[in-house]
Amino acid sequence: MTTDTHDKNPSPAAPEDDHMLAHGVDEEPVESNRRLYTGWMLQAVIVLSIAYSAFHLYSLNIAPMETWSFRIVHVCGALILGFLLYTGAQFVSGQEGEARHRWTTWIAAVLMLPALYTLYQTFNFHQMIAAGTMRLPPDLETWHFGWPLLVATAGAIVLSWFHQRDRAAFSLPDLVLILCSIATAAYFLEVYNTSMRMSTGTSFAPIGISFAAIAGTALIMEMTRRVAGLALVVIALIFLAYVFLGPYLPGFLSYPGLSIQRFFSQVYTDAGVLGPTTAVSSTYIILFIIFAAFLQASKVGDYFVNFAFACAGRSRGGPAKVAIFASGLMGMINGTSAGNVVSTGSLTIPLMKRVGYRKQTAGAVEAAASTGGQIMPPIMGAGAFIMAEITGIPYTDIAIAAIIPAILYFASVFFMVDFEAAKLGMRGMRSDELPRFKTLAKQIYLFAPILILVVALFMGYSVIRAGTLAMVSAVVVSWLSPHKMGIRSILHALELAGIMSIQIIAVCACAGVIVGVISLTGVGARFSALLLSVAEHSQLLALVFAMLISIMLGMGMPTTAAYAVAASVVAPGLVQLGIEPLTAHFFVFYFAVVSAITPPVALASYAAAGISGANAMETSVASFRIGLAAFIVPFMFFYNGALLMDASVLAIARALITATFGVYLLSGAVQGWIFQAGAPRLTRLLLLAAALMMIAGGWISDLAGIALAVVTYFMQKQRRPDHGKTVGAS
Repeated sequence: MTTDTHDKNPSPAAPEDDHMLAHGVDEEPVESNRRLYTGWMLQAVIVLSIAYSAFHLYSLNIAPMETWSFRIVHVCGALILGFLLYTGAQFVSGQEGEARHRWTTWIAAVLMLPALYTLYQTFNFHQMIAAGTMRLPPDLETWHFGWPLLVATAGAIVLSWFHQRDRAAFSLPDLVLILCSIATAAYFLEVYNTSMRMSTGTSFAPIGISFAAIAGTALIMEMTRRVAGLALVVIALIFLAYVFLGPYLPGFLSYPGLSIQRFFSQVYTDAGVLGPTTAVSSTYIILFIIFAAFLQASKVGDYFVNFAFACAGRSRGGPAKVAIFASGLMGMINGTSAGNVVSTGSLTIPLMKRVGYRKQTAGAVEAAASTGGQIMPPIMGAGAFIMAEITGIPYTDIAIAAIIPAILYFASVFFMVDFEAAKLGMRGMRSDELPRFKTLAKQIYLFAPILILVVALFMGYSVIRAGTLAMVSAVVVSWLSPHKMGIRSILHALELAGIMSIQIIAVCACAGVIVGVISLTGVGARFSALLLSVAEHSQLLALVFAMLISIMLGMGMPTTAAYAVAASVVAPGLVQLGIEPLTAHFFVFYFAVVSAITPPVALASYAAAGISGANAMETSVASFRIGLAAFIVPFMFFYNGALLMDASVLAIARALITATFGVYLLSGAVQGWIFQAGAPRLTRLLLLAAALMMIAGGWISDLAGIALAVVTYFMQKQRRPDHGKTVGAS
């Protein structure tokens, strides 16, 4: 739910011969379960969203809060906004009137009583602690805070699944959930700012921490269900079930066990919900979401897509190549694969179909390209920030290491669509259908915020300072463009950022629950031992096993959560195999990203299929085929460190050239077309072998790959349609 409040400085209409194709790319799509308020409720949500974004900017740049307190407020604010905006059930249709199941309102009104009572008790606790109480009475925490909080939370969550109202109406069960969110956060803020914080995870921990953690975990999971679907929630519930069922499981899954009180007294600390995932979402991610919102408010997304059309639209299969270019650019300011698909695919997919691509291919190209946006430096989606937080490796080192993998990924997708276009005899778009490059070149300064971000990072500025500078530069640069940002546009950007951040914050908090289970039960260490035992027989088999686990954990999950979970389960085992931490985490990160285009649960492919009108499974299979190089390149990190910039300049240059040629050959093998002719099965097998040799990176393998490529070239030369004519003429 965004507003229509923009600056009243209408942009000048583009001349008709400029043919700007992209309009509204920067508009945030409205989810089917998001409420659309009017009147004072709309204004209240706008104010809260702006205040939430402004709070983060103020805390990160001017007056830092105590770490745990900041993260608690960060999560609580997202829950409040989320329950205000996203419904737990379907909206009623126009034929059904304003409401269904009116009894839910009466039950919600009853649940307001325990919710308000727990909120009152947090004020009571504040007074007791201020008066010098060192430990809160357990009976008071249990019967006057804990159980009323659980009754109100559980009752309102279940009630919200049946509470169906008009899209513009607020929900009383969600008001109960908001009060429970505030009560939970208020309790944690009181207790964690006293010496009682030191007792978490022990038998001396206040019982109220466990009650508040159970309620807080339930609220986070319900919000995650509303904004990101059931996949992550189901996985989190499986991990939670493991905490209490683990002692009864056989083999390496068995562990001594934890009581409910002891586990939950620690899961809402920096070992779980308030740990690495929330640490990143409350700093780097929220900052770059605000940065992205500022770019969107200044219509940079429209410019990126039009610029891509001007550069690549004329080549054969032009719209597909535009999708690659535009999605790579949008990926720098958009942290989700599915979000990328929706923003750029609504324009590129219909155009791809128009020039001759099948609808499943058009959707697959957009899904594969948008997924690549997650590994596109400098921002690389949110996962890179979590990698920096977990490994302690500077973010700039991670961004540099990502350059060649990103080039190889996008080069592979480009070659795939180019060979498909050549095989089908497609044309590009006509010049009179495209934006004029000369016109767009005059606005090249719109790339300045991205360049300032990169330069500031490599000059040694902190990520927060660099992101803030880039944000300010986005406002300044907009004053040179037709879409000047005034006070109202800046406030609109802050509002947009507050709403955009809800999903990623909920996902990070839910992933934090899983990370907490892994760290508190030790299942990650036991998985590492399993990997080591597999590696005794074959290191390659261990890597394949790690790949499959990373993809399975990532299926149906946003990239951030997928990487956070896989990094906790898989990466430690790879490091114990003797693999460098950066290489191990990049391996996991890559497969967490490409899980978005891996059947059977491929979120990016499903989003693209919704736009193209194709079958979702056919689209996901096609996107898997187009992004195939992404499933091979990570294995090469282990055999050729130059692919991650860990070598001399000469070795890095050679690795880039040979690996790029390798993905070129791989694309030909997959598409069955190379060197201007269709490739039979034998040629495709030779191409596949040559590609793997070239990507591997050794001198001998490179020479062998080149030799095979030369053989296939002469084989293909004999198959060219014009070969017989040339021989006859001579």
